[in-house]
Amino acid sequence: MAARIVVSALALIGLAVVIGAVLLWPSGNKPDIPLPFQNGTGGSVTTEGGQVISTAMADCGSASAGQVITGNPVPGTAGGSTCVQALVAVATGPNTGAKTLLEFAPGPGQPNLSAGDKIRIFRQIDQQGGTSYGFYDYERTWPLAMLAVLFAIVIVAVARWRGLRALVGIGIAFVVLVVFMLPALRDGAPALPVALVASSAILYAVIYLAHGVSLRTSAALLGTLTAMLLAAVLSWAAIELTHLTGLSQDQNNEVAAYLGNVSITGLLLAGFIIGSLGVLNDVTITQASTVFELAHIGHGTRGQIFQRAMRVGSDHIASTVYTLVLAYAGSALPLLLLFSVANRSLTDVLTGESVAIEIARSAVGGIALALSVPLTTAIAAVLATPNAAGVDPADSGRSPT
Repeated sequence: MAARIVVSALALIGLAVVIGAVLLWPSGNKPDIPLPFQNGTGGSVTTEGGQVISTAMADCGSASAGQVITGNPVPGTAGGSTCVQALVAVATGPNTGAKTLLEFAPGPGQPNLSAGDKIRIFRQIDQQGGTSYGFYDYERTWPLAMLAVLFAIVIVAVARWRGLRALVGIGIAFVVLVVFMLPALRDGAPALPVALVASSAILYAVIYLAHGVSLRTSAALLGTLTAMLLAAVLSWAAIELTHLTGLSQDQNNEVAAYLGNVSITGLLLAGFIIGSLGVLNDVTITQASTVFELAHIGHGTRGQIFQRAMRVGSDHIASTVYTLVLAYAGSALPLLLLFSVANRSLTDVLTGESVAIEIARSAVGGIALALSVPLTTAIAAVLATPNAAGVDPADSGRSPT
């Protein structure tokens, strides 16, 4: 009966997720490109590959700066300020084989280029059809690709097929975010239902794909979905009670300026919910597995199994809360460093919005994490059948050695 109830509940939630996805599915209309991300003709900025040939200190104001050149660059204005000039070979695009000159004022925040560095340069075409180049970023494709491959190899080598399925689950999660959640938010859809539908879809795919379809994973999934709903309610309450606007973050200001139909507080709320999924999934899977293993080896009645699994869960809560809080503190470390030299009072620092967002995020994640343990443990204890004999059924019929 308990199994039927859990399976029916998951089926109804899954149906609600599908209906919600249909109702909230993005329109597919492409918004106008924000002004800072446009090229001279109103299209998207195009980047090309480049390699630094040489760098040197020279007079600023060279007429060759940013232009397509085939010979030596024109010197800058004598007697003026001094700049770092980097001669760059254009490696891709219509001007492959040509060169361009990049100028940087020396100081913090400017790229420190050396001969041989591979970089990305943006290509602009003005109204008259002239082409110019500028520094965009360092080229990171191959280092990141190697890190990703190493990550995949280690995961698969240690976790075997389950690790491979987990990697596929990560891919599905990104597809849900890119294909559904972000376009729906961009359309101005309400953030709370969008985040709940997207998060639920991710959990169904990730948990069942990585851990298989069973009562054990069903218990973990139901516990995670329940805790996620609690996290959503807590996130909404925390944002409302503490009057968080999200406008202390530069990216949110850009969204508010160029995507006026997107709610910044809604975006903040969606971030709270999505950010809680990973830690909730970790804890609920561990608790469900603990309960089923204790039941399998005949560790007492359901009540005793619940109590023993809760002792494991308490240790897990303590260690995971540290991880959660320190992870958020690490992300806010540059801001805390600035506050430390500004002679600001501790109260002002902690109640300022930039730090308050991280405190609220940590508190919501910690509460949802703590509540997910007894929820999942109770569901798993009801579903797991204690093995009264304390004997592994797989060992029955084997002669002792």
